[in-house]
Amino acid sequence: MAVTVIFDAFGTLLKISEGVHPYRQLLKEGIRQGRRPQPDDLHVLMTQPLGLQQAADYFKIQVSPAHLDDLQHALDLELARIEPFEDGLQAVELLRREGVRIAVCSNLAMPYGEPVKRLYPNLDGYGLSFEIGAMKPDRSIYRETCALVGAELNMFSGSDLTLMIGDSAKCDRDGPRAAGIRGFLLSRSGSGDFESLVRFARTVLQEIQVA
Repeated sequence: MAVTVIFDAFGTLLKISEGVHPYRQLLKEGIRQGRRPQPDDLHVLMTQPLGLQQAADYFKIQVSPAHLDDLQHALDLELARIEPFEDGLQAVELLRREGVRIAVCSNLAMPYGEPVKRLYPNLDGYGLSFEIGAMKPDRSIYRETCALVGAELNMFSGSDLTLMIGDSAKCDRDGPRAAGIRGFLLSRSGSGDFESLVRFARTVLQEIQVA
């Protein structure tokens, strides 16, 4: 039986200790210039490969070189502060040791992809929204992530076992389930399906042994 585990990235495998939200600051600069926020602003930032300058150009926001440098510096600091959760590192190692395929499926803007791949290198697949062009909980991002690792999208039949876990009920539990993946909610406070990624990984491995 081929087993694939898909993790959400931020809030699940990774944490930002002090977020400064430079893209949000850029959009606020647009508001100061008279640009009205649009319902799809977030979708654009998450589904297109846009750095800060490219985002400013796309939204037609005028940013001075000095201000752009400040935003870029803030972004660089934020990226440098990103850290892995210890239980994330342990869970990935446990699953890898048993030959489980591991992927990430995450909504994020382009610059945030680098720390995902740097802190969790050599995973079997990275389904990142800015590369795929779709956001969770759209089914297409789950489908494309599974395609990256050759996993099946059918949690009720077939020889493959595909699971996902993350800290969003909508995006990491309910969305995957609607797409045919066994989705689970992570809550380190204890209000979800699992409070620890290590416990989740051990549960997956126990299920494999029984199957």
